[in-house]
Amino acid sequence: MAEQETRPNRVPLMVLAWAWVVIPFGYGVYQLFLKLVQLFG
Repeated sequence: MAEQETRPNRVPLMVLAWAWVVIPFGYGVYQLFLKLVQLFG
């Protein structure tokens, strides 16, 4: 049990890493949606 207490908390790092991927991906999907609306609208 003592080993788990000394383990560093990696939650903020994981959140930052996922945000680094999800935010640009979401922006790209948004831009794709805007282009599709212009193309087919």
